[in-house]
Amino acid sequence: MPLTTRAAVVESAGAPFTLCEVVLDDPAPHEAVVRLVAAGLCHTDLGVASGGLPFPLPGVLGHEGAGVVEAVGSAVTGVAPGDHVVLSFTSCGDCRNCHGGHPAYCAAWLPLNLIGGRRADGTATVSRDGAALGGHFFGQSSFAERALVDERSLVKVDPDVPLASIAPLGCGVQTGVGAVWNVLRPAAGDTVVVLGAGAVGLSAVMAAALSPATTVIAVDRVPERLELARELGATHTVDAGRTGPGEAVAEITGGQGADGVVETTGSTAVLRQGVDALAARGTLVVVGAPPFGSEVALDVNGLLGGKRVVGLTLGDSETQTFIPALVELVKSGRLPLDRLIGVYPFADIDQAVRDMTAGRTIKPVLVF
Repeated sequence: MPLTTRAAVVESAGAPFTLCEVVLDDPAPHEAVVRLVAAGLCHTDLGVASGGLPFPLPGVLGHEGAGVVEAVGSAVTGVAPGDHVVLSFTSCGDCRNCHGGHPAYCAAWLPLNLIGGRRADGTATVSRDGAALGGHFFGQSSFAERALVDERSLVKVDPDVPLASIAPLGCGVQTGVGAVWNVLRPAAGDTVVVLGAGAVGLSAVMAAALSPATTVIAVDRVPERLELARELGATHTVDAGRTGPGEAVAEITGGQGADGVVETTGSTAVLRQGVDALAARGTLVVVGAPPFGSEVALDVNGLLGGKRVVGLTLGDSETQTFIPALVELVKSGRLPLDRLIGVYPFADIDQAVRDMTAGRTIKPVLVF
């Protein structure tokens, strides 16, 4: 039978989140009903809510959910009722990239996760007063007390780890960590630079601190975030309001430059500075997303020293193995996500949005 639950609905582009009752469809064979315990708030949610992406509104967003499985569809085999799960992105499971262990580059990634608002077959997962709402966001739409979740979005996790402490693993944290571990893969003695000390950037700092890199440089304009970056493992910090990143990196590295750079700000000007700060054969990972159509000018001759610029989605992670490993690091205290998290009751979602936008909270987590 369809299930009634409470969700935060965005009625139109730029509108606030409104709590109201919605109805979840019956689980399809490869779906599960999850009772949400916590859900992280991400800048992608805000970008869609503002109308920056063509997601169908009114709709239910949320893509960093964590909760307990209540019911499963007839074909679900990976989880069972009572299991604790972290919710992440979904994928088709059939294309070349999915089969190759790179589901973040699924051929159907955009419609299945970000802009479709429905299942792959075109049916709606959530409705209100008989009218379909945009849903199936990242295969979950987790800004709700219960969510209808695609099986490929479900990751079974250790039930001894509090779900509010690991909800951000579904998107922001795995993106920052994956940028370092899956793309840069620092060698012994490397220098890693992280541009931007928000949730993704600080996750990259923590990942670099757990790698063989010996120099980890965090760059931001907010002194409090730079201090936190030091506490989380940065060996050096740079206040970009006072010193250009390229100049600072050159000084710290004795003119050699950075072996790896993670760009999280979404600024094309900062991206260019990051490329210029690379050492020969260095790699810059583009994580921050500026508006569609944004372009950046690069010095072509400057790239001929073997520099690489690589785009990244969701850490290029294979979630079924990557997220449980991150959970274990959180459990052991080696990935202290609690230093980033601010907890808010679900009903205070708009306050959480304001605090994140103002920079008062790095990673808001809603609790149900």
